[in-house]
Amino acid sequence: MVITGAAGFIGSRVAAAAARAGHDVLAVDAPDRALAPGTVRRRWDALAVPKAELDLASADLSALASADAVVHLAGRPGIRSSWGAEDAIRRDNVDATRRVLAAAAGRVVVASSSSVYGSAGRDRPTREDDPLAPASPYAASKVAAERLARRRPDTVVLRYFSVYGPGQRPDMAFHRFAEAALAGRPLPVFGDGRKARSFTHVDDVVAATLAATTAEVPDGTAINVGHPEPVTVRAAIALLGRVLDVRPRIEWAAPVAGDADRTWADPARARELLGWTPRIALADGLADQIAWHRGNLRHAETAPRRRSALDPEDAGHLGNVGHLENAGHLGTAGHLENAGHLGDAGHLGDAWHRESATAVL
Repeated sequence: MVITGAAGFIGSRVAAAAARAGHDVLAVDAPDRALAPGTVRRRWDALAVPKAELDLASADLSALASADAVVHLAGRPGIRSSWGAEDAIRRDNVDATRRVLAAAAGRVVVASSSSVYGSAGRDRPTREDDPLAPASPYAASKVAAERLARRRPDTVVLRYFSVYGPGQRPDMAFHRFAEAALAGRPLPVFGDGRKARSFTHVDDVVAATLAATTAEVPDGTAINVGHPEPVTVRAAIALLGRVLDVRPRIEWAAPVAGDADRTWADPARARELLGWTPRIALADGLADQIAWHRGNLRHAETAPRRRSALDPEDAGHLGNVGHLENAGHLGTAGHLENAGHLGDAGHLGDAWHRESATAVL
């Protein structure tokens, strides 16, 4: 089994879990191309499986042809960072994904994102056959990647919903919240905190991903991998405060262009085709992630002091041609317009804007 983006948040855990399950694993990544090469290199070096440093957009990918399954998790992550980075997204995600799909001979599992749906309604959860409404270059790229995947036999698309847990990328919400709360700083929140998400623990995501490598699934099928109970950011922060036994202070900032108001997963198809249901409740998952952060703090206090674990270098990463970790792929023909019209989603325009302020939640 080949795992691309194997030095990433999700990829490293998929690689380790696959090895524990008895698979012969080849981990593929390009840590030196990461946005946070220090963090990624450390995780890469810790992987106890055979590894190959390959840039998927340009390297010889013949090693993929001998694999029974390829789990393609590499890509450029992030809605916020996708604005203005269309060329890099095209190279690192579209071109690379097209090459992976062409090089592989067996099953390919392609990671996509809940962002392809845009904002979910309030009357029911989002189903895989619902219309797609990408609202950022990142989200549009995911739609395009799915189109590429549908053209190839024996390919499965997994739409991940707001993955969190130990090892989460430093630019992601719960990582930022936990680090701020443990340091006694205000928690940085984009928007008013009323956005809701189907937060899904990384261990549940790993289980669904491995199940997709062998399950009998129609070619090109898209499957939601998300918790069925959406939680607002405000409620998640309150829960974080209870786990930490603190009263969080919030630093409000303007919302991010293209960020969905609400995601809400319907995991019925995953249950039917993969035998998968999420098992980890948000309270337990947050406790798990906070324990990881505390462990890092203890390690930092006792380790020889070199450079900060929160160095700007470690604010996010590309990994293999970028780690996916809810990242995506741009345009079936390398053009954003082929992935769905963005309209004015790229501009805050007349949308509400609030000066940064601090409040207690």
